Amino acid sequence: MRRVRVLIDCNDEKGLVYKISKVFYDRDLNIENNREFVDREQSRFFMRTVVTGEFNKNRLRDAIKEVIPKSANLRVIEPKKKSIIIFATKESHAIGDILIRHEAGELDADIKAVIANHNTLKGLVERFDIPFFHITANGKSREEHEEEVKRVIDRYRFDYIVLAKYMRILTSDFVSHYRDKIINIHHSFLPAFIGANPYKQAYNRGVKIIGATAHFVTDDLDEGPIIAQDVIPINHRFEWRDMQKAGRDVEKIVLSRALNLVLNDRVFLNGNRTIIF
Repeated sequence: MRRVRVLIDCNDEKGLVYKISKVFYDRDLNIENNREFVDREQSRFFMRTVVTGEFNKNRLRDAIKEVIPKSANLRVIEPKKKSIIIFATKESHAIGDILIRHEAGELDADIKAVIANHNTLKGLVERFDIPFFHITANGKSREEHEEEVKRVIDRYRFDYIVLAKYMRILTSDFVSHYRDKIINIHHSFLPAFIGANPYKQAYNRGVKIIGATAHFVTDDLDEGPIIAQDVIPINHRFEWRDMQKAGRDVEKIVLSRALNLVLNDRVFLNGNRTIIF
C-alpha cells in the first residue's frame, strides 16, 4: 500500500475537483484527506490530497496532468522526512526547542547541520550529535561571509534553511540562490515593527499584545509570505525586556508550528501570501 500527497495549484476552471477525484476513483485509490481552495480574486485553484492504494507514481502523475491546465504546478510526493539546515547566532530558545523536538521525534525532519556566526551555541548543538559550524563574519563583507556559508551548506542535500534567530540580513544573491527555501522567525507580529529591536518599538508604541511571525525570506526585509503567527496579551507593567522575555516563548512555538506545516507539505505560495491546508 502506497501513500502520496498530491499538491496542485493552477488557474481555476469548472470541474477540477470532479476531474481530479475521478482519476483517483478510476484507479481504485482511497482519498484519506482532501482540502481545496479557490482564490477568487486571482482565479487560482489550490488542492492538497492524500491518497493511498496500489499505483505507479509516474503514471498517476501523468493521468492527473491530462485533466488539469497545462500550466498547473503539480507535485506528487511520497511522505518522508525532509532535511533542514539551521542558521543561528547566540540566542538559544528557538534552536533549543527545535533540537529537543528533533530528539523526541516530534519534528518530521533530519537536521543536517547548524551554522552560526558566533561560537556561543556550539556546546548546546553538539550535545545532540549534530554538526556545528562556526563561520565568523568579523572582518568580512556580507558577500564574503555568505560565500563561506555556501561552501558548507552545499555539502548537504537539504530542503529548507531555518533561521532560528539568525541575526544577520541575507543578501539578495543568497536569497535568490535558495529561493522559497529559507524560513525565518521574526520577533514581532508582522507587518508591525519590522527590523531591529521590535520589542522596544512595541514598548514605545504602548501595545497591548506582542507576537511572533514565521515567514519565507524574500528580498524585502521581514516582508516574505507569512506561514504562522501568534500573540500573547501584555499590559503597562511590562518593560521592553519583559516583553522580549515573554516573546521568546511565542517565537519558538510559532517557528515549530510553521516548520510542521512546511515539512508536511501543507503550505502553498500564492504571490506574497500563503494558502495553508
